[in-house]
Amino acid sequence: MTAPALARPYRKVRPGLWAAWAFLALVCCAALFPALFAGAPDQVDATAVLRGPGAGHPFGTDQLGRDILARVVYGARASLFVGLGSTLLAGAVGSAWGLLAALGGRAVGEAAMRLADILLAFPGILTALLVVAVLGPGTRNATLAITIALAPGFARIVRVQALVVRDSAYVRAAINLGLRPWRILRRHIVPNVLAPLLILATLNVGTAIIAGASLSFLGLGPRPPAPEWGSMLAQARNYLDVSWTLALFPGAAITLTVMSATAAGRALQARYERREP
Repeated sequence: MTAPALARPYRKVRPGLWAAWAFLALVCCAALFPALFAGAPDQVDATAVLRGPGAGHPFGTDQLGRDILARVVYGARASLFVGLGSTLLAGAVGSAWGLLAALGGRAVGEAAMRLADILLAFPGILTALLVVAVLGPGTRNATLAITIALAPGFARIVRVQALVVRDSAYVRAAINLGLRPWRILRRHIVPNVLAPLLILATLNVGTAIIAGASLSFLGLGPRPPAPEWGSMLAQARNYLDVSWTLALFPGAAITLTVMSATAAGRALQARYERREP
């Protein structure tokens, strides 16, 4: 009598995770090709002011008669530009920062990490507000401000990973074999840092989008009449008693995008840690 064959491990299907990836893909398509989803976002119709959702305007219209759907779709580009742009810049700056702290000697490492500790002692949005207050409002300055707020977190993660790899047996063997430092950095340290860096970047996209929307809500982001989700919420707060849909749809866009990015980041983290995503 033969032993029963081992059943294959059951892999759970996560419809919520697939929905998150699908929504992120939709938002990216809307940011790249907004004309495929809606018309002009700045077209004013004085005869259709503050209309609710209906035919011709699925999301309704705003206080100037502009189509809310069009403004939400076109606003994805500005919101993603700030969110993705600041995350990528923070990842690049933080990676160089962390590698310098790990491989630049004790004095350099201590100085680099103390600077990171000082910046991390303040809430990220407060740091971003301070930078924008100095540089002035605008999309580029908001992106730079969020980059400065996020970079220390990347630096700490990269430093820890680089130190672990630097003290590993195979790196010590490579040093004993006479490999040049830049080759060890390129072939051994950087590849082992990329995975946690990608996970942190995915998780920080949502944080960056919220920070960018917050700055825009305060009037420190893209200048009106440019469509942006945070600035749309700022304009909608004065008309909530007349048309609550003004705030519903840009708020839902921010919420769903941040939730989807966070779910994607958690799934990547689970896969990296060899758990069931």
